[in-house]
Amino acid sequence: MKSFRYRLLTAAVAVLLGTAIAKSQTAADAAPPPPTQHHGYGMQGHRGMYLHKMGFFAKALNLTDDQKAQMKTIMQKEHPTMKPLFQQQHQIDQQLRQYVEGPYDEAKVRALAAQKSQIETELTVAQTRIHNQMYQLLTPDQQSKMKEMEANHEARMQKHMHEAPPTPPTE
Repeated sequence: MKSFRYRLLTAAVAVLLGTAIAKSQTAADAAPPPPTQHHGYGMQGHRGMYLHKMGFFAKALNLTDDQKAQMKTIMQKEHPTMKPLFQQQHQIDQQLRQYVEGPYDEAKVRALAAQKSQIETELTVAQTRIHNQMYQLLTPDQQSKMKEMEANHEARMQKHMHEAPPTPPTE
């Protein structure tokens, strides 16, 4: 299971890296971006945070202009696959919200959860495919650096997960 989480994290990092590179390549000649949505999942809801992180990865890995262009091409090619999945996921989240705020219907919630699970599976497959394509563009040194960064992140996450929760204040 740890390996799957690690791969998923790696895939997400790669997707975000590609998104940041694509965004930075087109920022000067593109129309203003649509308003960022702060609800939902995936890249759509947290675009600013991901772009900031991706700039860090691009610098840390010292990507060449050619690598950035190739990653941008990958993201443009995959965008038609990813966008409808994120939209479907968002629509299901909106439908689920009605069962939080209104009458609860377990059968309908289960059906929506099953649909969402299928969409998340497709997103995982697409993100892993994108990650693989981008990872293949890295030099052996960049691949080593990426693995090191991921291992450090995993270690920090494990440390954080094993820390004792803060004790509530006593009155």
